[in-house]
Amino acid sequence: MDLLDSSHWGPVWALLNAMDREIASLYDDAGITGVRTRFVGPLIQLSRDEPMTIQALATRVAVTHSAMSQTVSAMRAAGLVVDADNADGRTRRIRLSERGRSVLPFLVAEWRATETTLREIEAELPYPLSTVVRDIEAAFADRPFGERLRANLAKELG
Repeated sequence: MDLLDSSHWGPVWALLNAMDREIASLYDDAGITGVRTRFVGPLIQLSRDEPMTIQALATRVAVTHSAMSQTVSAMRAAGLVVDADNADGRTRRIRLSERGRSVLPFLVAEWRATETTLREIEAELPYPLSTVVRDIEAAFADRPFGERLRANLAKELG
């Protein structure tokens, strides 16, 4: 088989994308426009400890500063966050907008419902995905993905 014709974990991505679309459809059903599923974790964290810097928010949700900066820009464009009063000109902080506050109760309920649903699904499985992830992380601790990838690339390049 030609590996160019394969996507070994394609079904995993397809499953996650399908679940993401189902979550997003809840927002549509509730009449909440402009909210992407990737906004929910940061909005919840921001509501717990606002105002926050982009770096602090990135750290809290375990993404890079660059990724969070892009997310904050998109949340700002959607009217969900605004700049906070920034006394220190060197550090920019954000807070929830009125719109962000108004949709937050639904987003919190959706997050809890999603987490409950995922736990129910895992209870039905003989080998839960969270266990698979921990096992993969343990394998990468022994030999990191990047190291494995580079070794296989070297073989491909001959």
